[in-house]
Amino acid sequence: MSDVILQLNDIVKSYNHGKPNEIEVLRGASLSLEKGEVVAMVAPSGAGKSTLLHIAGLLDTADRGQVTLCGEDMTHRSDRARTAARRTQVGFVYQFHHLLPEFTAAENIVLPQLAAGLGSSAAQSRAKRLLATVGVDERAGHRPAEMSGGEQQRVAFCRALANEPALLLADEPTGNLDPATSDQVFDSLMTLARDTGLSALIATHNMELAARMDRTVRLESGVLV
Repeated sequence: MSDVILQLNDIVKSYNHGKPNEIEVLRGASLSLEKGEVVAMVAPSGAGKSTLLHIAGLLDTADRGQVTLCGEDMTHRSDRARTAARRTQVGFVYQFHHLLPEFTAAENIVLPQLAAGLGSSAAQSRAKRLLATVGVDERAGHRPAEMSGGEQQRVAFCRALANEPALLLADEPTGNLDPATSDQVFDSLMTLARDTGLSALIATHNMELAARMDRTVRLESGVLV
């Protein structure tokens, strides 16, 4: 298999097609992300970062261009095939953790594994290992409301990696945290990435964090530079 995990070729995306207020958000964005590479994507608000991440993660489709994930061209695949690829190959983390409030930290990580067909014992074992990796294993039995913001976001990282995806997409994952907590959470993310060997594309406004990744791309006028 190719070492390129994600390939975006000339991605174009507009909203309000054919209307006077049509907005062209992406104008030919291209990116190649290799196995084990952690890349920062920086851009001002409204530049299209979230749109690009949704297209890369098969949550949305481009008007034109090609999306290749783990060597498979996903551009014209069926919704069923895209959903299957997204479930097994992609993990998502957002600015807000979106943990299920009625479940514990461990249960939030176990559930996606059970949905993917893994047995309960193996799922619980993996949840424990992930929580230990980011230093919140003592919170395994706590619900989100009983954890700090930084702890909740670390659990969200673990949940995103529960099914061992090849690609992690993160949209301002530390944007809702104070600087000190943001730094700790980012360290946890990098530990997870390095330990698992996954590739990651992380949208961030934090240039200090961006500088600690393998490289930085900037979204300008709808293209990546």
